[in-house]
Amino acid sequence: MSWLFVLLAQLRQFIFPLILLLVFGRGDRNELWSLLAVGVLVVLSLWQYFTYRYGATGDSLVVRSGLFERSLRVIPFARIHNVALRQSALHRVFGVAEVRLESAGGNKPEAEMRVLKLSDALALEALVRRRGAAAAAALAADDSSAPPLLTMSLGEVLRLGLINNRGMLVVGAGIAGFMPYSRDLLPEGMGSQIRQAVLSLFGWTSEHHFGAPQYLLAALVLVGLFFGLVRLLSMLLALLQYYGFSLSEHGRRLTVERGLLARWRTSASRRRIQAWTLREGPMHRLLRRRTLEIETAVGNEQEQERALRELAPVAPPAVCESLIEHLLPKAGWSRLDWRALPLSSWWRLFLPGMPWLAAITGLLCVRFGAWGLLTLLWLPWAVFKARQRARRMGYALGDEVVAVREGWWKRYWRFAEIDKLQALQLVRSPIDRRCGTATLWLDTAGAGALAPPLRIRFLPVAEAEALYRELSATLAVRRLHW
Repeated sequence: MSWLFVLLAQLRQFIFPLILLLVFGRGDRNELWSLLAVGVLVVLSLWQYFTYRYGATGDSLVVRSGLFERSLRVIPFARIHNVALRQSALHRVFGVAEVRLESAGGNKPEAEMRVLKLSDALALEALVRRRGAAAAAALAADDSSAPPLLTMSLGEVLRLGLINNRGMLVVGAGIAGFMPYSRDLLPEGMGSQIRQAVLSLFGWTSEHHFGAPQYLLAALVLVGLFFGLVRLLSMLLALLQYYGFSLSEHGRRLTVERGLLARWRTSASRRRIQAWTLREGPMHRLLRRRTLEIETAVGNEQEQERALRELAPVAPPAVCESLIEHLLPKAGWSRLDWRALPLSSWWRLFLPGMPWLAAITGLLCVRFGAWGLLTLLWLPWAVFKARQRARRMGYALGDEVVAVREGWWKRYWRFAEIDKLQALQLVRSPIDRRCGTATLWLDTAGAGALAPPLRIRFLPVAEAEALYRELSATLAVRRLHW
């Protein structure tokens, strides 16, 4: 039944146009075209099933596909950086899994097996993990019985849903996707019915002589109910995505398994980790939790999203720090000597938002007159926030790692092993030259779009140049590990 899963994956890309063609099309011709399109996809799925083969030879994986246009790929196990196993609800019914093998280069996975027996998928993961050397014998003596480094209970999963608030993203995406088709999807006369219901509501409130306090209270209740439902949706999404989360270690490889209906199992070598990020937002602090993420050397942002990224989606601060100490024992994370940056640089953080504030104030003044000047009340808060951010900014340089910290309302610690740094760049903008400061950028092989940059800002020139020379001398005599 492998072709069935390939067909479903292809239908997922065309299902929306096909539904629109069937529902809103006129006449039998559209239904015929829809059936022909599905038939073509079935043929393509069967064709891929009959022409796709893979096997292992020594220290490489061999993938063969195609009949008229043949493709043969030989992929050394050492090239594979990430192994991702995915089980949807349908996969779990059939006892199979989808496997992706990804490397640091290229715009797509090195190999993608739509459907493998779960035992074969785990055996392939073991082959990659052990570089193919005596994997069959080692599989029986696998260290999978070792206790996991981190597990998430049901309570922790629900806390994660409260913190990440991904339900708001789903609601926003749903509204944006619905609006272009709202006229076609809504039944005829629905708009007038909604308008009539709103007018009836206002008429009912006017009959009961509600005043401004009652209207304000009703608005607050509706807003609170909306955000409460969004948080519940976020908790449901977290339950579906992170239920049964487990972080385990097999030799030098880390493996994460998670998911309620669809199960994800992804792994990466510890030496492929390029940078680390420790996050803490307002909800994190309220619940006394943090998030620990990593970036690995992958080819593009799409692969970065599928790669092993969250070591601890949410965990107490002590647990996050113990994970760092375990995985980076030589870094001395808890003993780093943090150096604060000049507090006088707060205005550099305050200044970028002023053009936007001036533009919004001007537009509101044109529309509402002097009432638009009320937006200037934002200035004291912006100054306070900039000063708090400047007070928390700092960096640390140890024997094995370099780290930066920034943020106040949303805080983060960003660090990387010195052996993983690929380039240093000392940058001075016109404002830097006027203020006698500089920014030191630190580049690694992996950096996701969602990760904050690894940089040290607003350093005095002398200190920045001294730090640049020190790191350059260290990188010149140490081997790059990526």
